[in-house]
Amino acid sequence: MSAIRLLVLGAVRQHGRAHGYQVRGDLEYWGAHEWSNAKPGSVYHALKQMAKQGLLHAHESAPSTAGGPPRVEYEITGRGTEEFLRLLRESLVTYDQKIDIQSAALGFLVDLPRAEALDLLRERVRRIERWRATVTEHYVPDDGPERLGHIGEIMNLWVHRADTDAAWTQGLIGRLAAGAYTFAGEGEPFVGVLAEGAENPYTTGERHPGDDR
Repeated sequence: MSAIRLLVLGAVRQHGRAHGYQVRGDLEYWGAHEWSNAKPGSVYHALKQMAKQGLLHAHESAPSTAGGPPRVEYEITGRGTEEFLRLLRESLVTYDQKIDIQSAALGFLVDLPRAEALDLLRERVRRIERWRATVTEHYVPDDGPERLGHIGEIMNLWVHRADTDAAWTQGLIGRLAAGAYTFAGEGEPFVGVLAEGAENPYTTGERHPGDDR
């Protein structure tokens, strides 16, 4: 699974309509360019590809005042919303070593109803526990990694990461069950995107080919 599809679909969905430079700015605002493959080129490529796939609808706006090509604004389609929610749900339950998938899912967690988010996170814990059990069929943590030579350190790492992820997820479940954050259908959502023309405090300020598309 690629985090870029989830990130781009989610950013466009939050705006309603957005051009590529806005989407890129949002992802930089979230720090996604540091923890995922959401680099400028991949953002513009994802927008164009998902428009071809019918997940986004491309609207051509008026040419820029500087005489450049028309700017394209993207709007998520019904199919795109279905794909966004599918990716979000899958990312929340899948035990994946890649932090970008998990981080992207957390960024859109509140787009779901609270009860569904809690169910998905509980399923995540169950999957972590099942995955951990397959590792401990061959490696007993209490015996230490040395029994398997230095290769045992790999399994030791896996077990520790599984335990840490499970404990963190349980903590999140507790916070959400206690009422943390505003979820879909509960009131005004948290605004996590930059308004048109707002300065991004985290951007490099560099422009790249495609910024006007």
